[in-house]
Amino acid sequence: MRRWLPHPWMSVLLFSVWLLLVNDIRVVSVIKAALLGVVLPVLTKHFWPERPRLRRPSVALHYLLRLLLDIVRANLGVAVRVLGPNRRLKPAFVSVPLELNNDLAVTLLASTVSLTPGTVSAEISADRRTLLVHCLDVDDKERIIDGIKRRYEKPLKEIFP
Repeated sequence: MRRWLPHPWMSVLLFSVWLLLVNDIRVVSVIKAALLGVVLPVLTKHFWPERPRLRRPSVALHYLLRLLLDIVRANLGVAVRVLGPNRRLKPAFVSVPLELNNDLAVTLLASTVSLTPGTVSAEISADRRTLLVHCLDVDDKERIIDGIKRRYEKPLKEIFP
């Protein structure tokens, strides 16, 4: 079974994303989605150093829901800041110390920060212990660091061993 589905979660994700992108559930679209879900993980399995393991899938689901909500909130917040009457933004770089040990978790954290409007992951230190984040509007750097660690890093530590 692992030969045809080396990364089953990736297969499910690819299948789902394809159907969402084409916005169609005709048989042809479902077959294409299934082929992508099987073929791409098989072709890329040699690039994965180890198979990622989720320790707590329920926390992962909660993490995804939180991320979606945060993206919507951040979009609204950025729109208000940029289009509103007070355009005095205070952009800044913030160094976020990391406690994550899993490379995939560090990558997901950096991607999560970049997906949230108003923030961009600029760099991960060579030792993978610090994430440099550029923020559109910073009043309190410690609040930004605490928010990233509490909302994103802590659940990722629970999801990935």
